[in-house]
Amino acid sequence: MKKILFFAFFLLLSSLFLTRVQAQARVLNAGEVARVFDSGTKSTFGIEYRIYRAYAYSDAGGDYYVVFTEKADKITESGDTINYKIKAFAFQNNSDGLLKLWEINDFTIKNPGTKEDETSIWFWTKYCEFIDHDNDGYVEPIVVYGTSGINKQADGRMKILVFYKGKKVAIRHQNGTLDFERNTQVDAAFYTLPAAIQNRVKAIMEKQVADDNCIFPVDWQEAMKKKKTQFDEN
Repeated sequence: MKKILFFAFFLLLSSLFLTRVQAQARVLNAGEVARVFDSGTKSTFGIEYRIYRAYAYSDAGGDYYVVFTEKADKITESGDTINYKIKAFAFQNNSDGLLKLWEINDFTIKNPGTKEDETSIWFWTKYCEFIDHDNDGYVEPIVVYGTSGINKQADGRMKILVFYKGKKVAIRHQNGTLDFERNTQVDAAFYTLPAAIQNRVKAIMEKQVADDNCIFPVDWQEAMKKKKTQFDEN
């Protein structure tokens, strides 16, 4: 009897471990990108910008690809790439081919006659995650991107997107060099996500502050504890 219980416990632990391992995304190399996303596939799904990065992962639902594309409008003298538009695509890899699940489409904001034009937009990949955060067997992608302006990221925008059970939940933030310019908006649905996912997003926000990539309004953590959907310095 003890042997049976031990074996059942071992199988349970192995299952949990494998689920966690399978939920880790892998970055595709250039050869894999060219093979999976050839010219025909790009044409079919409207992938028109350069593929900046592509990920592959598996979970209880199957095998998936997520592709980040950036327009690469120009290269500065210092070698930085300037993008005016970005798109991201998520696909399930079925026996019949790729099935598109969702798409992200965003661009820099222009304010003619002012100095408030955004200069570039790009994916902040060091904050992006493709992990089973709540251990339910399914990956909950977190995609982060942002913009720069005249003061670089200090007056740009930042967006966090969480994909959970077919729904897209967003946190939108406007940086600013002056207190009154800063504003954060949180989708009400964010507060219905599992606690593990909410806590992970908040940890990413903390890291953005530590990295000097975002300046959130004072007491933003308390505002989120109170489930506020908008907070600023006013």
